[in-house]
Amino acid sequence: MNIPATITAGDSVSWSDLATTRGETTISSPTWDLTYYLRMNTAGEGATVTGAADGAGGWDLTIAAATTAGFNAGSWYWQAQASSGGLIITLASGSLQVLSSLAYTSTPGAFDGRSQAEKDLEVVQTAIRTIVAGGVSQYSVGAVGGSGRSATKLSLSSLIKRESYLKGVVARERAAEKIAAGLGDPRNLFVRFGS
Repeated sequence: MNIPATITAGDSVSWSDLATTRGETTISSPTWDLTYYLRMNTAGEGATVTGAADGAGGWDLTIAAATTAGFNAGSWYWQAQASSGGLIITLASGSLQVLSSLAYTSTPGAFDGRSQAEKDLEVVQTAIRTIVAGGVSQYSVGAVGGSGRSATKLSLSSLIKRESYLKGVVARERAAEKIAAGLGDPRNLFVRFGS
């Protein structure tokens, strides 16, 4: 199945799928219809894409820009089903990423394109700076004598461990982005020896 791995919200998306077989059954247009079902882990988020016979036994599929404009950014899941008469065969399933559109009209609003790990790293680093600068790490509310409530923030050592973990996640995300962009793996080290 040739559905793109990445879609930008608000873009028109087109792809073609070829005829295939399942066991001894040939699945091709116009005898078989091909439908993609796309869903996200949000109620009401989904789309159905029906293929048009391409004349060579395959299907051409298109998602209109007006449809993708309503897609929330994040991980989406898809399933391709072929149907003929009363037969339904799931051909493949997978996932894709929907990226936020940066298009806007009039005044642009705020946009934070960072990953969740990058956002979490910023929060942890702010908490570390607050503790180092003498911020409160424990407080109590209520009457003296144990009838009140108290709360303790994470310890500095816990925050430092979390920061280290998140730095690793962010580094792996950035390396994956460079590899996907064709810039190579930044973790590779090449050494040349010569005279």
